[in-house]
Amino acid sequence: MNRLSERAVLGLALTLAILFISHRPATSQEKSVRPGINKPFENPDIKEFAGKFEVESREIFAKRQDIVTACKLKPGMIVADIGAGTGLFTRLFAKEVGPSGKVFAVDIASNFIDHIEKTCKEQGLKNVVGVVCKQDSVELPANSIDLAFICDTYHHFEFPFKTMTSVHRALRPGGQLVLVDFRRIKGQSSEWVLNHVRAGQEVVTKEIRAVGFKQIEEEAKLLKENYFVRFEKTESPRNR
Repeated sequence: MNRLSERAVLGLALTLAILFISHRPATSQEKSVRPGINKPFENPDIKEFAGKFEVESREIFAKRQDIVTACKLKPGMIVADIGAGTGLFTRLFAKEVGPSGKVFAVDIASNFIDHIEKTCKEQGLKNVVGVVCKQDSVELPANSIDLAFICDTYHHFEFPFKTMTSVHRALRPGGQLVLVDFRRIKGQSSEWVLNHVRAGQEVVTKEIRAVGFKQIEEEAKLLKENYFVRFEKTESPRNR
């Protein structure tokens, strides 16, 4: 090969490399977007967090039945409650999908999962499976769920693209995602929300779309402090 040909080949290789790097999908993200945000959940005190999560002053708890209704669950569905916490929605979902359905209670804290399994057993709910997940993966089998539910948890994802790619993989074709999270609007949201929640709805929606989802519905009047948005699984992410 003469020098001119070598230069042409090297030039083409360099161009392709630049194009590959500049067009790498967001799912290649490796660094945490909020290091340390989940430290309180390394060994959470159940009583303490039940007092925070399951109290009428929390909009999500006060509107829990309305949220469950808006999820449009049916008997026999398989649902994943991602960031299940103390199991508030896990237990409600288990009753909705019935004995022929199943609910995966997914959380990074084994304490929470132990508590959920205990309370479900006490209530005679036999269709709940606890899953201790990783910071960057929900650890669910591929094509195993009909609906993923993420409530006041997305802003705790240190690796949102990797985590959402794992959610996409776990959903069956045409499966849906329901997202509930804090409205983060400067001049309107509380200082706590502005400091605690890293991104507003527009940014979050873009991130979720980037891994293979399309927004199909929003319950604009359901909540005030939070938003309720439904997505549907579409194409596969380019990089798994």
